[in-house]
Amino acid sequence: MSDLPSEKGAEVGRRIGVGLMYGLWKPRVLGAWRVPASGPVIFAVNHSHNIDGPMVMGVAPRPTHFLIKKEAFIGPLDPFLTRIGQLKVDRETTDRTAITRALGVLESGGVLGIFPEGTRGEGDFASLRAGLAYFAVRGGAPIVPVAVLGSSERSGRLLKGLPPLRSRVDVVFGDPFEAGDGSGRRTRKALDEATERIQKQLAAHLDHARRLTGRRVTGD
Repeated sequence: MSDLPSEKGAEVGRRIGVGLMYGLWKPRVLGAWRVPASGPVIFAVNHSHNIDGPMVMGVAPRPTHFLIKKEAFIGPLDPFLTRIGQLKVDRETTDRTAITRALGVLESGGVLGIFPEGTRGEGDFASLRAGLAYFAVRGGAPIVPVAVLGSSERSGRLLKGLPPLRSRVDVVFGDPFEAGDGSGRRTRKALDEATERIQKQLAAHLDHARRLTGRRVTGD
């Protein structure tokens, strides 16, 4: 597929993310060894702060193509995000171009990053959209749950709206799991059942991540 997001671009994005995230904050990464070393993978990331995506992009062991709302592609960010292999999606409609490109990432054995809650919120996986189940079942990709904790704890004094400089942000990768029931069905009922299974898995991972890191709620 000629219009696939660039894998090399995503690797450049990962390297930029490494420098920025470790330069500005103190990421503590747990469980990165659980990410399959090759083949299609979906990162399902909780979302409570705007740095969650760049943080995962920078600390993940593989380059990641995130589905990002089209509203973020403004000004110079538009060509930059496209160059580093990120995917623009219109959340107000069925964006077939974004769907095709995201499935292309999985078909080529890449890593697709999704915020399954659809928008920034409490970051507790309480409200999942069906898109994650669709990509997992249709793309035949295991889901790796990713919990980002500490990003929304409090704002810094120097950079308002961002976590305090040099504060700790925990990123916990979970065990990969299959969303489908093994039948390969993609009916509405099958996707609803897959979404329910996914929600239970993601919620369990978030609880585990909070216990592991000593963080009680999304921020801290």
